[in-house]
Amino acid sequence: MKTFKTLSKLAAILFVAITFSSCSNDDDDDPIEFVPSNSIVELAQATPELSSLVTALVKYPDLVSLLSNDGTFTVFAPNNDAFAALLTAIGQTSIDDIPEDVLKSVLQHHVFASAALQASAVTSGTITMAGGETVNVVADSNGVFLDNAQVIAADVLGTNGVVHIINSVLVPPSMLPIVGTIVAPAYFNKNFTTLIAAVLAADPSILELLLSNGPSNGGLTLFAPTNDAFAAAGITDVNGADAILAYHVIDGTVMASMLPASGIAAAEVATLGGNIYITNAGGAVSINGTTMVTATDIAGSNGVVHVIDKTLMPPTNTINEIVATLSGGSPAEFTLLAAALSRANLADFFSGDGPYTVFAPTDAAFLAAGLDEATINATDPMAVAGILTHHVVQPNVYIFSTDLTDGLQAPMLNGQSVTIDLDTLTIQDAAGSTPAAGLVTSLLNVHATNGVVHVIDKVLLPSS
Repeated sequence: MKTFKTLSKLAAILFVAITFSSCSNDDDDDPIEFVPSNSIVELAQATPELSSLVTALVKYPDLVSLLSNDGTFTVFAPNNDAFAALLTAIGQTSIDDIPEDVLKSVLQHHVFASAALQASAVTSGTITMAGGETVNVVADSNGVFLDNAQVIAADVLGTNGVVHIINSVLVPPSMLPIVGTIVAPAYFNKNFTTLIAAVLAADPSILELLLSNGPSNGGLTLFAPTNDAFAAAGITDVNGADAILAYHVIDGTVMASMLPASGIAAAEVATLGGNIYITNAGGAVSINGTTMVTATDIAGSNGVVHVIDKTLMPPTNTINEIVATLSGGSPAEFTLLAAALSRANLADFFSGDGPYTVFAPTDAAFLAAGLDEATINATDPMAVAGILTHHVVQPNVYIFSTDLTDGLQAPMLNGQSVTIDLDTLTIQDAAGSTPAAGLVTSLLNVHATNGVVHVIDKVLLPSS
């Protein structure tokens, strides 16, 4: 109580000094009547301990205008220490990190627009703030308390209301469940607004899941895509992204040191939306061949967050369906691969469970090898099958481009091996053909429900 009274006196002295020139002082024998001459905004701007509040407030000209013009407002103003504590709680380093709509809601939650209430007029109960959400007030002999904040300097009068300085930022009740969880690093950072928009547009069960301790009660692991990550994946409409969001969540708390190591093939990890495939061979960690993990081990009360640079897309088609779709497209592609599969009696082969890692030649690659559709259909089916099986890795595994190592000799389904050259991004077939087949970098890691496809510009030929 002593601290409260002292700070109140200091605040009063400060603002009396600011407005002294406006006070009537014609007769030294009469009491000086205090006449405010500064608006609430001007009072805040003149107070060093409210510089963080001012930094936030000036981002919104409409709020500055509101609190500068005529009115009867009560503003509960958090001091700089209060804002510093908030940033720590939400995992940010600067007020500038916070999305503007979120920060504005927080600021509005500090303004009572119905009346200018001096401390003596504040009573215990509930008041509705300018943002439409309520604050619980306790006023007793120990002081004035609002939710988790205490008034530490009261009754700073302005031309349009009164300011009370408080020692903690008031967080709207709708945001409180998020603070400290694995959702907070994204919700309170403007680099993740697309992710949050997707969560809010999804079924409410998605947000409930992310705020929970997980189905197994062991916490959750969230791979969080940035705004640029959604753009890199070509996602412009976040409505109905429930399946995509679930594909980013592991049931359990998996720190970076706990991610499984990979070898010749990616390590399979189950998420709540299907399996992802992690390349973790002592260097950079990637997922599904195209997504890099850029930051790790951001802890929350219910798990951990790892940041990624491209949104993960769960596969929806088998390899066979991908080939069929592309061969019937405009322009068509893989028409000759489809014809070869049919001739070799393997038309349904890539509809199986797999998984298969396939190096798929383009139509141009087949034509360059002298294998047009007529030639394919005139060739012995067993010979065609011998060529096709030289394009499929023998172990039933997912090998993404990030799993390939220089000089790797990958055994193929026909019993012969191909050799990977990462310097030139080529694959040398068993026949020793020159030049070697090139990997088409824009068409690597085509993820299917039963494997992965890498497009190449030349047909791989077996040694016999």
